[in-house]
Amino acid sequence: MATGAPLPLERQHAAVDAARGLPPLLVAALRVASTVAPGVHGRRRVGTGDSFWQFRPYGAGDSMARIDWRQSGKSDALFIRDQEWEAAQSLWLWRDLSPSMDYRSGPALPSKRERAEVLALALASLLIRAGERVALLGGADRPSASRTTLPRLALRLAEEALGDGLPPAVPVPRYGRVLLFGDFFTDPEALGARLRGLADRGVQGHLVQVLDPAEVALPFKGRIRFLDSESRDEMLARRVEDIRPAYRARLDAHTAALADLARRLGWGFVRHTTDQAPTVALVTLYQQLSDGGGRERGAR
Repeated sequence: MATGAPLPLERQHAAVDAARGLPPLLVAALRVASTVAPGVHGRRRVGTGDSFWQFRPYGAGDSMARIDWRQSGKSDALFIRDQEWEAAQSLWLWRDLSPSMDYRSGPALPSKRERAEVLALALASLLIRAGERVALLGGADRPSASRTTLPRLALRLAEEALGDGLPPAVPVPRYGRVLLFGDFFTDPEALGARLRGLADRGVQGHLVQVLDPAEVALPFKGRIRFLDSESRDEMLARRVEDIRPAYRARLDAHTAALADLARRLGWGFVRHTTDQAPTVALVTLYQQLSDGGGRERGAR
């Protein structure tokens, strides 16, 4: 096809359909990322890898084998050629695909799925700016830091079908990183069985539990019929006030089990509710990634 020739009509329609939900998602993610960006710094680190990072002056303790003689020959000083820390460059993002993620308790709130996607894309934007390579866990694309990575991630998120609430059992290179966003309304032991294979390979990770505020507080009153969005089971509560204490205790126990799982894996854990500003979770996540360690954080 000649340069500048129009796309076939069917491909134009396919492109329009694919991009229909993309702009609002990307605009929201980039707005969140731009709010956080002034307060964070790049994450490039020295380490073993194939990608060139920088030249720096030779110093005490440096091996002479690491001297770049070509660069050193351009001046009177000796220079070391630093490579980037390869393990810190590759991060895989995953967003829960279960139907419960479509829940929102009010029209002014985003669904849990929307918030998870905005957080994932906003974090990807920050990481790409810092030179990190990002991809979706279980996707066909390799981790990349190119300028097309973010729009491609948004399209892939829009294309994904429903799932069972567990991240895919796919291999991640040793010492890579994964960031998992979801409500994690699943058995912590089943989740742990899926994640231990990653942790045993030295993969670092972070669990971000995204909840609607109504799921935390159960603020309803009187007679309410609850419908499980996944099993379609129903439960009639004649007085929600009577079951609220037991419900909150069970939710707190479930969240504590998730946090304990993350702790045992050496991973980070954050709980975020959709009535909070997304920057709250984003700053915490970025700090955890920069610190290189897993810590339990989040608003209760």
